[in-house]
Amino acid sequence: MKGLVLDAKWEPRPDYALSEWEKETGKAITGNSIWRHPKLEVREWPDPKPGPQDVLIEVQACGVCGSDMHFYETDQDDYILYPGLTKFPTILGHEFSGRVAEVGAEVETLRVGDMVTAEEMIWCGRCIPCRNGYPNHCTNLEEIGFTIPGAFANYIAIDEKFCWKIDAIAERFGSEEKAYEMGALTEPTCVAYNGMFERGGGFRPGHYVAIFGAGPIGLAAAGLARAAGAGIIVSFELSPQRRKLAEKVGAEHVYDPTEVSPGEVLMELSQGEGFDFLVEAAGAPRLTVPEMEKALAINGKIIQIGRAAQRVPMYLEAFQVRRAQAFGAQGHSGHETFPNVIRLVASGRLNLNPIITARYDLAETVAAIAKSTERADGKILVKPS
Repeated sequence: MKGLVLDAKWEPRPDYALSEWEKETGKAITGNSIWRHPKLEVREWPDPKPGPQDVLIEVQACGVCGSDMHFYETDQDDYILYPGLTKFPTILGHEFSGRVAEVGAEVETLRVGDMVTAEEMIWCGRCIPCRNGYPNHCTNLEEIGFTIPGAFANYIAIDEKFCWKIDAIAERFGSEEKAYEMGALTEPTCVAYNGMFERGGGFRPGHYVAIFGAGPIGLAAAGLARAAGAGIIVSFELSPQRRKLAEKVGAEHVYDPTEVSPGEVLMELSQGEGFDFLVEAAGAPRLTVPEMEKALAINGKIIQIGRAAQRVPMYLEAFQVRRAQAFGAQGHSGHETFPNVIRLVASGRLNLNPIITARYDLAETVAAIAKSTERADGKILVKPS
């Protein structure tokens, strides 16, 4: 089969101390400190062989993620920008849906022809974090499209326990093709859901919500905030195209943060009371967190979802006097996240269809990722089949 393969040179930065685990496994904990001179190309890759508990999925749609951009883009020394767990070469792509083409001998919950989406985080279920209910922090974690072959490909094999049926979405839209497209949005939407409702504990209907960044995660956050009954939803985003998308999915107020003082805007909109729930989905906390601090309501919450390998100035006095909290969020697994997002889409209460702005064939995947680096689109999809 064909897939979008990323290869790169294992060349730790001179000041980076490799752990023994990294040396033994060939996995980088901090990818942007190890992987240099990345090369992306669509090429032949061995067909996946499903094990007894695996299903073979014919990929119908796979979304381009910010992490894929950070594999394509490099710093001045030609290191990848992505700061997380990685092992190359591998096929990229992790936001996907598809049709079950084959099932292993021990598969019990799925059958050939089923329409599914799947989790990206392959948690073991046996380590201490998993056993304690924290699958997103699995000690033995593998990640589809990061450490093991992903879904910018014709096929992918995955354990049935990570798959979720999307039949209800097909019923809502009356179209299998549209269901596969919406199904591919499930994973990034679950990332936003996990940060907002599982890690951050959600907000009370009527609360004021501000979202910094209107990329796919920020747009999903706006849609979720509307579905959950936010009193006001405000979006800050540099791209004029994305600001328009934010309005379509739920934001009543949208601003270019370079043209206003976000903290002042939020205090004005809230008549001095501040915002209850602030989501960092821009991956620029050095710029966004200080503005959020200025607008914290009493008992306000800051939810960090955007990835940024940097230290951030935080004035803790603001958190003390405002009885405020900051939450870190990673991943999307567990806690009913996938089924709940699928239910919201199937019910019609969450419609992210407007954020799909471009579609590419598998052979054009590098071009799709290059297009995404313009940071003007909502969600770009690759459709291998």
